[in-house]
Amino acid sequence: MTVPPTQPDDDTGLSRSVWRFAMARRAHVVIDAADYFDLIQDAMLEARQRILLVGWDFDTRIHLGEGRRWWNLPRRDVYPARLGTFVVWLVKRRRDLQVRVLKWNFGALKFLFRGSMILDLIRCWIKPGIDFKFDASHPIGCSHHQKLVVIDDKFAVCGGIDMTSDRWDTPDHIEYDPRRRRIWGAMYGPWHDLTMLIEGDAAAALGALGRARWKRAGGDGMLPCAPQEESPWPQKLHPQFENVEIGIARTSARYNTWAEVNEVENLFVEHIARARRFIYAESQYFASRSIAEAIAARLAEPDPPEIVLINPLTAEGWLEQTAMDGARVRLCHAIAERDYAHRFRIFTPYASAGTPIYVHAKLMIVDDEVLRIGSANMNNRSMGLDSECDVFIDATRKGNAHARPAITALRHTLLGEHCGLGAAQVADLLERHGGMAAMIDALRASNGMPGKNLAPFALRPLTDTEKAVADNALLDPERPEELFEPIGRRRGLFRRGGLLRRPR
Repeated sequence: MTVPPTQPDDDTGLSRSVWRFAMARRAHVVIDAADYFDLIQDAMLEARQRILLVGWDFDTRIHLGEGRRWWNLPRRDVYPARLGTFVVWLVKRRRDLQVRVLKWNFGALKFLFRGSMILDLIRCWIKPGIDFKFDASHPIGCSHHQKLVVIDDKFAVCGGIDMTSDRWDTPDHIEYDPRRRRIWGAMYGPWHDLTMLIEGDAAAALGALGRARWKRAGGDGMLPCAPQEESPWPQKLHPQFENVEIGIARTSARYNTWAEVNEVENLFVEHIARARRFIYAESQYFASRSIAEAIAARLAEPDPPEIVLINPLTAEGWLEQTAMDGARVRLCHAIAERDYAHRFRIFTPYASAGTPIYVHAKLMIVDDEVLRIGSANMNNRSMGLDSECDVFIDATRKGNAHARPAITALRHTLLGEHCGLGAAQVADLLERHGGMAAMIDALRASNGMPGKNLAPFALRPLTDTEKAVADNALLDPERPEELFEPIGRRRGLFRRGGLLRRPR
């Protein structure tokens, strides 16, 4: 008799789409990494017991805090700017502080080409209180993609921003910003991202998730932090949300004794199905078959919601472009066959001189009632292969109604960032034009969109190779076992047939 895999007790979910609900005393969405790096340094300075960093990638050479980037010497009379040096300095300052860093194991190869990071690792390994591990506790072909920070089980971060290079930028996304440079000096392009800061019981829940992942990766069993009055919440930050319930959803592939978890995928389908008026989303990719099927089903209804998706122009790197860009085009064509009211639009943000802004954010807002932020992209990998964690606020749940104005304000702020407008201007224009896409189109028609703007995504023709890669989901499978299936047996991008069957 085969015994099905089971999960540890603290990984048992409440439902198919939510792991846990927990209250947050305060919560705030941080837009772009310049503010985040500054705020997370402030929070780590207030750590008393433990800092747990869980991520896809870390680069100890990056500098935290505005005005203390690579061309400025660290203010050693206050604290170092460089991440690796800052962590060592912090542990020396607080003898009882523990720092635990968990990083995807594949990225370990990058360390060989990151110079001083090898020295940083050595310093961490010999320094009591600091432990650094590479996470290999997943099937071959999967990645550890969660991006969590938990401090004292009192404060936590969940979102899309990695503490690594090529992430720093401001919401202005200034063309040729001299501060936006790689470690060795070369400039990189504008980069848009999001994360959420959380304080209270919801942070403790993310701490439990982080500890379970640490143990699964071979780390020692960490106990919860002792209750404390002090909070690492940055004193200069006024929260957008107070006393709000937070939901947590995960993705995790079946591995050894751990069962498959698909809460992220199920939650996407639920959130799309509940939309009445609109969905505003930002994602690095649009390649998920299950999400596309859920969207197509809504668009085929008599009165579908407006769906606006903010995407980068192309994925990063040849391999990702081949897999993700081709799938996006194929899915868009299939959705268009159902979109009789033309309610689905994809836009790409551009900086003032015409440089496309890379979108790394993972966000969904539904009817200004649901706000969702996390590590999961709208691609197949995030539905079943890679470890993911999303958090969300649902203003329709008991006690959460007061969150609705802040969700609306955030949507207006993001649209304003992309269109070079203030949030108040966006609110007025949305009321005038009756929708997001109509507002964006009107702005383009009226002034040609000088400065920052959103441009509609144009469907380009695909080569036969790109079509084959996309249709068979060769580089973006839904489940680990599909990585090794022959092409003829794969479910593929359209193998379910959900997008191809025409409604009767």
